[in-house]
Amino acid sequence: MSKIALVTGASRGIGSSIAERLGIDGYTVIVNYSGSKDRAEEVVNKIKENGGNAEAYQCHIQEYDSVKEMIKYIIDQYGQIDVVVNNAGITKDGLLMRMKPDDFDNVIDINLKGAFNVIQNVSRPMIRKSSGRIINISSVVASLGNAGQANYVASKAGIDGLTRSVARELAGKNITVNAIAPGFIESDMTDVLSDEVKDKMLEQIPLKSFGKLDDIAGTVSFLVSDEARYITGQTIHVNGGMYMG
Repeated sequence: MSKIALVTGASRGIGSSIAERLGIDGYTVIVNYSGSKDRAEEVVNKIKENGGNAEAYQCHIQEYDSVKEMIKYIIDQYGQIDVVVNNAGITKDGLLMRMKPDDFDNVIDINLKGAFNVIQNVSRPMIRKSSGRIINISSVVASLGNAGQANYVASKAGIDGLTRSVARELAGKNITVNAIAPGFIESDMTDVLSDEVKDKMLEQIPLKSFGKLDDIAGTVSFLVSDEARYITGQTIHVNGGMYMG
């Protein structure tokens, strides 16, 4: 039986790239999505075209009972969960003095509480089988800060702290927990930026280039492999040198 991986927010961008890479690596991938079923099914089809196995599952990860139901479905259907990648996230940018309280709450609920919901529900089946890999997607801004993103930065800094705490709690059961903090990654979001904005962004990157989706997917692939068995509680920065901690 192939190993089972759940990737949240996997219908586009970094999440879809991670899901496709894990499919290539031989995992059966649960492609979690919240909105677009069509995009999620496109990811599923790409994985299958590459010889893998996958299915899409809609779940709003900020809703605890929905997450509980999703994890139960995966266990009932496949018998186990070997890898979880908490990638789902949103932004609701705005300067602190003008930020709506709901915009702060929504970002925290999805980006941070959503990861908690998934981890708490998946930890029990992982503990029972005494193995598992949990990867949380953070951001370089969790370490740098960023004007106009107090809510997003707080959520990602929380992800880093959550990663370290959960890593300590689960290490005795052979479950590793790590975070990946991307920098500026080429995506649909960067494609629409003007050359002037891109140049200013590149000035902040010592390697003078944007990262690629495969850079993040490849790091996930390594962290869930046997070669990374002795790595836990770490935030791996994939940012071209923007932050050197």
